[in-house]
This record gives sequence, C-alpha cells and structure tokens, in this order.
Amino acid sequence: MAVKPVVLALSRSGEDVAHRVAGLIDAQVHGREGRVGRADAFFPNALDHVRDLFAAGVPVVGVCASGILIRAVAPLLADKTTEPPIVSVSDDGSVVVPLLGGHRGANRLASVIAEGLGATAAVTTAGDVAMGVALDAPPAGYRLANPADAKSAMAVMLSGAGVTVTGENIFDIEDQGGAVELIVSEAPQTGGEERLVYHPQRFALGLGCARNADPEELWQLVCDTLEHAGIAKGAVACVASIDLKADEPAMNEVARRLGVPFRLFTAEELEDKADELANPSEVVFAEVGCHGVSEGAALACGGDLVVQKRKTANATCALTRSETPITEFAGRARGRLSVVGIGPGQAAWRTPEVSRLVAEAQELVGYGLYIDLLGPLAAGKDRSDFPLGGEEARCRYALEQAAKGRNVALVCSGDAGIYAMGALVFELLDRGPDEHGVSDAAHRVEVICSPGVSALQGAAARAGAPLGHDFCTISLSDLLTPRDDIIRRLHAAATGDFVIAFYNPVSKTRRTLLAEARDILLQHRPGDTPVMLASSLGRPEEHVRYRRLDELQVDEVDMLTVVLVGSSNSRLAQMGEGPRMFTPRGYARKIDGDLAQKDVVG
Repeated sequence: MAVKPVVLALSRSGEDVAHRVAGLIDAQVHGREGRVGRADAFFPNALDHVRDLFAAGVPVVGVCASGILIRAVAPLLADKTTEPPIVSVSDDGSVVVPLLGGHRGANRLASVIAEGLGATAAVTTAGDVAMGVALDAPPAGYRLANPADAKSAMAVMLSGAGVTVTGENIFDIEDQGGAVELIVSEAPQTGGEERLVYHPQRFALGLGCARNADPEELWQLVCDTLEHAGIAKGAVACVASIDLKADEPAMNEVARRLGVPFRLFTAEELEDKADELANPSEVVFAEVGCHGVSEGAALACGGDLVVQKRKTANATCALTRSETPITEFAGRARGRLSVVGIGPGQAAWRTPEVSRLVAEAQELVGYGLYIDLLGPLAAGKDRSDFPLGGEEARCRYALEQAAKGRNVALVCSGDAGIYAMGALVFELLDRGPDEHGVSDAAHRVEVICSPGVSALQGAAARAGAPLGHDFCTISLSDLLTPRDDIIRRLHAAATGDFVIAFYNPVSKTRRTLLAEARDILLQHRPGDTPVMLASSLGRPEEHVRYRRLDELQVDEVDMLTVVLVGSSNSRLAQMGEGPRMFTPRGYARKIDGDLAQKDVVG
C-alpha cells in the first residue's frame, strides 16, 4: 500500500496551516508535545520523529523552518531513488519548499499544497522550473521504460534542442520537432539518451499454473505471449489469478519481475466472467470451481480480452486491455503479516525496516502496551489490542486478518523471534486442520520477520560488553516450559561457564526459580561474579545496577528486569562513565602466545 504523508506542526503559529495542509493531501497531523494543541498524534522530539518517519519511508510535510527537516534527515541520506519526499511549509502558509524527493512526489505535493493555500511553490528542479514537467515522473498509469536516460534527455532539452512528442502527449508539452523524442506506446520501443519511452499501463495479465510450477516456465510463457502480441512489459498494470494461488511462487515471481501488483479473486468472482471466456473448461471448473482461471482473472481486472489463453505444460496466461491506464485495481492483494520486534520501546532502538513495515501496515495487532510504544507511528491505523496471556489468540487473529488480503503488523517488544510471537506464528501455520491451526487462506499469506533489538542486546550495550564470549539465554518462566527442563538447562549452562541472560526472572506468583538459579551457578563460579540487573531498558524509567552473584536478591527483580550473570571470566571495571561489565574473549592470551612464538623464532 502507498504510505500516506504526515504533516508536522511544531508550534502554535503553524498549527492552523498544518491542519489546512492535512486536509488538502488527506494526511494526519503530528504535533509537538506541549507546543501544539490539536493533532492526531503527539511527539516529544522533532528531530527524532522526522528521522523515524523518514527511515520508515513516510513522506513528511513540516510546517516549520526547512533547516529543522534538513538536520533531521541528513544522517540518513543515501539513495535519492528510494527516499520519501520531504516538504517544508512556512508557518504563515505563504511558501512551500520541496526539499527532497522532487521527482518522487515532493514537487507534486508542493504544487497541490501551494495551490490550496494560495502560496508559492519554491520548486528548484531544473525541468520543473524550465518546462513545468519532470520527465522521470510520468502521470499515474504510465511507466518510463528507460529512467536512466531521463537526466541526459532533460539536459539536452534544457540546452535548447527542443522536444518531439510521438503518440499521446502525457505531459501536455509543446511539440517543437526537437532532438529529444518523448514516445508513448503500448508496444516495445528502443529508448536512448534522446529518446524516452513511456508505456500506458492498460493491460491486465491473468495467470494460471500447476502447483509449484517452475517460475522460469511461467515467465517464459509471459514473455513469449507479450512479444507475440506486440505488448511491452511496461504496459502491464497488474498480474491476477484465483485466490488459491496467492502463495504460488511462480506467479509472485512474475509480478515481482514486472514490478506490478498481484491481485486475487475468489472462484465465485471468476465464475461471474464465465460467459466472457474464450476457452471455458469443465476440467478447471471441477478442480477449482470456475471455468477459467487465466482468462477469468484478466477479465475480472476489467477491459476486453485481447489475448486468449496461451499455455505450456504447466502454465497459462491471458491478457485484457482497458481503454484508459489502470490505476485502481480490482480484487484483493495477497495478505501480508509482518512479525516485527520494536526493541525495548524507544524509537532510536527501532530498526528502520521495522518502522517501514509498521508504516505500511493497515492494521496493528499486539499487546496494547507494545503498540502504544510506537507512539505517532501507530496513529490512524486500525489496531487490535490483546492482553497478556492472549498470545495464541493474537497470532491467530493476525494471520486470519492477513488472509483477508490486509497488510498486518504483529507487534512484539524486543526481537519477535526471541521469546516472542514469531515462533507461535509458524507453529500455527505448521499445525494440521485437526490440530487447531489456521484457515487455508491464512497458509497463503506472505509472512515477513524483521529483527529488533532484544532486551539481551540492550542490557549488554548498557553494561559494556558482557557478551564478548559465549553466552546463552534461559527463560525462568515455567508457564510453557516444564520446571525440570529449566533446572536441567541451568545446570548445563552453569557447567559450561556461559554468560547467562535470564528472561522472565520472576512474577508475582513465581519467586523461587531465580534464587535456585543463583545457587546452582554459585556451585560453578565465584561469589563475586558480576551480575547486571537492567529494568525498563530504553524507557524513561530505565534502571541499571550491578550486584555480586552471592548477593543477588529476588526482591529487587521484576518481570521488566533482564538479569545478566557473568561467566567466571567476566569482570566489572570502574571507568570514567561508571562501572562497565565485560567478558574477555582471550585476546590477551593470543597476544602473549604470539610474543612467545616470536621469542622462540628469534
């Protein structure tokens, strides 16, 4: 899904303008805490929030000084072809400045805002200034086949060489019979530095194939079909099929290579097109409940059938053509479930990929506190909060929502794969129909797992480097793990002299296992072994302290505390910043050995 822009209001003086801008571009207003009265969401620090939105790929319109936005995103600038638009608007609404992403929507945003406010759009992109167009940003529904040549073509045009328009004049630009040709064609055309080729995306490609068909077989069929029909790949607007094929690797690969959406229809929706099929099949009907998949799916996208079903041993395809470029798509998307770990909670410890997946999601699912920790990034999204203890229910719900074609993010603290929901998602998918699993549709969703900063990593970073050598993690919760297994693992880790991170060390009703763990470890390592207690990591109430292993007390630990116990080699050193815990890996021994070897050789 396209990510909607966010409008930032940093002060009372720009608050009204921010809401006017938001109305013009259908966006939310995020306001600075304590300085703005009305907003859809509030943030405490402008630089951090802009940086977080930018990293997530969210277009930002800031009603503020341009310098604030520039300083915020400067450390993240890397690839102008992927970075989201950044636009600044003066507090009085008189000037609109596209700062970044001019050809990725910023110039267009600035123009819409300026027109709505009666302001001046300070566009500085050469082509927009000289000719009012950006040749590498065609109108919706058109694709530039050779974008790498746009810069050269624009330079030639700006030198006074003029332009020739062949076919539809999509930029409404004067045809001067010049050196640079802008050609709009459904057919394949050869582009160049002075010849830009644009394809109107009027075609829908319907696909069918046997389960787990070779992606290369389907791709070759598609290429041959398009070539035979004289249709450019760039003129295809979408790929479509029956929803039973949502997870079909070959179809998803074709959509990826064409760079277009993959749309899905039920058998009933495809059967509605039965009267329009050129090649209805009773065999197909008996198999999936409709008389044609590839032709039916193409027709369900709209337009007239222009290429009847073509087939190979394991694949079929067909094409429809609409009179105008397709910019709105029938059917539904393949659902996606992003299993994300947001770290301990603060935005600075959340990865850009997680922020992007959250920004793209239509719905957020998780324990309510974890969703709240996303702050403004969660504003305006559907959310489904589940209590602690409702883990299976929340994972099942997230999968079934994705099965409806929605883009869902399952929000976990720390890393979603470490004592969190990642494993349960795959357990549900692995269960059979008689094992309280999930629906067939849920098995066909795309599942993405994105890493987060775990409590273990956060605690280690605060301490120094306690995980410098071999370590392990053990959960002391016996709700899901038999107590005997926990004791067995404690003895094994103690004997192995691992640095140990204890998750879920205590609860209101479970108070003994941490004390037993301490006593077991004391049988194998010194009483002065350093122990770190880290509570509420990354949050304002963060509290870090150190103890000796033989002085560790259960009463100063709660469920928000990570307990890091050093190995027999771990040390607690006093430094300028205070105590720092680390575990040597053995470099000193290696250096001593190298020096001894040199002495022998010498």
